[in-house]
Amino acid sequence: MRARILETTDRLFYRQGIRAIGVDTVAAEIGISKRTLYNYFPSKDALVVAYLERRFAPLPESDQPPAEQILDAYDRVGKLFDIGALRGCPFVNAVTELADPTHEAARIAIAFKERRRLWFRDLLTKAKAKDADSLAGQLQVLLDGAIIQMLVRNDAGMAAVARRAAETLLAAAGVKLGLKRPSASAPRPSRRR
Repeated sequence: MRARILETTDRLFYRQGIRAIGVDTVAAEIGISKRTLYNYFPSKDALVVAYLERRFAPLPESDQPPAEQILDAYDRVGKLFDIGALRGCPFVNAVTELADPTHEAARIAIAFKERRRLWFRDLLTKAKAKDADSLAGQLQVLLDGAIIQMLVRNDAGMAAVARRAAETLLAAAGVKLGLKRPSASAPRPSRRR
């Protein structure tokens, strides 16, 4: 039951927003009483925290070269947007909606963003990039900016723009890049309407 509650919560919170969805909506969607939901999660805040913790999954291991793994992050967000599966970063969305820097969601969001930055840094270190720590922050900001631009402009091509900027940063840091894929060579208009 806990898994069903979290799966439903994830879908509703991510698609419609945390403030727009009450625990009664989650319970009704599952077909349980609010009391049953509260047996698993004693408050909406506890449900929000569990939702974000569930999304705090590690990135899958890859045998690809470090630069390709980094650049694939930009391709992934573009593809997610293209199929209508991207409504921004769930962690940023939660912090923005809750507007309470002391909420546990803010701590989880910061931890998620830091883990992503460290993922970039570790890959950059493997690729022998100059100033891997600083570059990791730049790549993180670039990825977050790509997501925002895709949403604001309704254009998945912004991911390709960000990817090209990431390639420039990587090359300037001395990272050897593989062959470019044609899909990343130019912005493409979004198929999403």
